[in-house]
Order: sequence, then structure tokens, then C-alpha cells
Amino acid sequence: MIQSMTGFGKASLHLPNKKITVEVKSLNSKGLDLNVRMPSLYREMELGLRTQLASRLERGKVDFSIFIESTAEQTTTKVNAPIVRAYISQLKDIYPAADETELLKMAVRMPDALKIERDEIDENDWIEIQAVIEEAVQNILTFRKDEGASLEKEFQLRIGNIRQYMTEALALDPERVQAIKDRLQTAIAELQVNVDENRFEQELIYYLEKLDITEEKVRLTNHLDYFLETINGTEANGRKLGFITQEMGREINTMGSKSNHAQMQKLVVQMKDELEKIKEQVLNVL
Repeated sequence: MIQSMTGFGKASLHLPNKKITVEVKSLNSKGLDLNVRMPSLYREMELGLRTQLASRLERGKVDFSIFIESTAEQTTTKVNAPIVRAYISQLKDIYPAADETELLKMAVRMPDALKIERDEIDENDWIEIQAVIEEAVQNILTFRKDEGASLEKEFQLRIGNIRQYMTEALALDPERVQAIKDRLQTAIAELQVNVDENRFEQELIYYLEKLDITEEKVRLTNHLDYFLETINGTEANGRKLGFITQEMGREINTMGSKSNHAQMQKLVVQMKDELEKIKEQVLNVL
């Protein structure tokens, strides 16, 4: 079953002093384009996290985020009192008449007036966060599978339409062949020359063989079958589907160039339109 590269997953966790929220979203991309945003506290875990995400998500433009919301009454940001007092003292020397309240407002804006007490990673907390990350990843994978099911229905519809148009085009083949024969015979009659009937038949057969679309029909049918077989496979197959659509396009274009028949060419145009819709959606397949 195919999967879409488009998806979204979210999960959250409440710890004693904070709430952890993990979000993962992805769009289509030729490869894996992974953007990780996480608090500096957990930055040392990023390399392993990237490896984990790459193995699970495989392809796509992926944005991964960890958000921390503090629920504790205390804060890790403290006023660096000695530094602030030193600033106030220096400012008094410069502005002796200045109000102390104004000096304080100026001092707390100075470098190092506030200090952040860096927490150490709690291993137990990180184990719980890993579980939330896995939950978010699982949610995006479920989303991708659901989107893949919708894509599969779309592909089956378009492949069926191409088959139908090809069947209608082949039904016109006897009429097309007869029209070519009549046109050639009319052209010879207008020239008013004697023609060796046997030679004429040989040349006509050769000409019609050059315009025959049987091989294209067989190859296109095989490509359509292979496309459906591939979307029912178990592996990531977006690139393979892209290659198959290229081969389908080649056969459809050849049928169009050989058809030499107005109604058949209209059907070929409709086949091309269906194929373009398939190509657009294949770009979203994992």
C-alpha cells in the first residue's frame, strides 16, 4: 500500500514542572529534507533524533519541533544582583542626579543582568519524551497511510480511464486503416498512372506497418498493469512510479504520432490529460 509524503503528527506530555509538545509535519520532496527545532537543553540529543526520524520517515520535507511550556511557579531565569548593583553604581557616577528607579530600569537591560540557570537533562524525562516523539511519528505515519489510500483510489480511477480511452482508440483502428487505403488509392487515381497492384499492396502493407500501434498498445497495457502492481507493493515506491509514468507517456506519445486519425488523436489527448494528473499525484508518493 502506498503512502503519501504529506502528513502531520502531534503528541504531548505533562511532566511535574513542564508540558512537552512534539509536532511533525511533512510535504513532498525528492529526498529527506529534515528541519529539527528543539530547546537547547536537548540539543545534544539531536544527532540521534535525526537518525531516528530519517529511518522512520524516509522522504519528504520534514519539520520536527519540540516545544516546552513551563508549569512550575519558579523560573530558571534569575536577576544577577551583583552585576545590576555594579551597573547602578557606574550609572550614578555618570548621572549623579538621576532617579534610582530609572537607573534600575537601565541596569536590567545591560548585558549579563539576567542569568539563566541551565538544567541538566533528566534521563527519566528524556525516556518519556522519546515515547511522545514515537507517538507523534506514529501519528504522522497513520496520516500518510490515510492519504496514500486516497491517492491509490485516484490512481486506479486514472489508470482505468486511460485503459478505456485506449480501448476506444483501438476500436477506431479498422476505420483508420481503411481511410489510409482510400486516401492512397484516391491520390494514385488522380495521378492517372498505371500501378502494379501487387507492388501497391506490398507498399501499402509496409506503410501501414509503420503506422501500426499494436506494439504501443501491448507495452502501454504492461505499464498500466505494472503501475497498479507497484502501488500494491509493500515498499516505498514513489520514484519507481515516476519512472513507470515516463514509460507510459512515451507509448502514449508514439500512439498519437502514429494515429493519423482525428478522433483517435482526441482520445490520445485525453489519455495524456489523465497521465498528467497521475504524474502530479505521484510527486506526493513516498
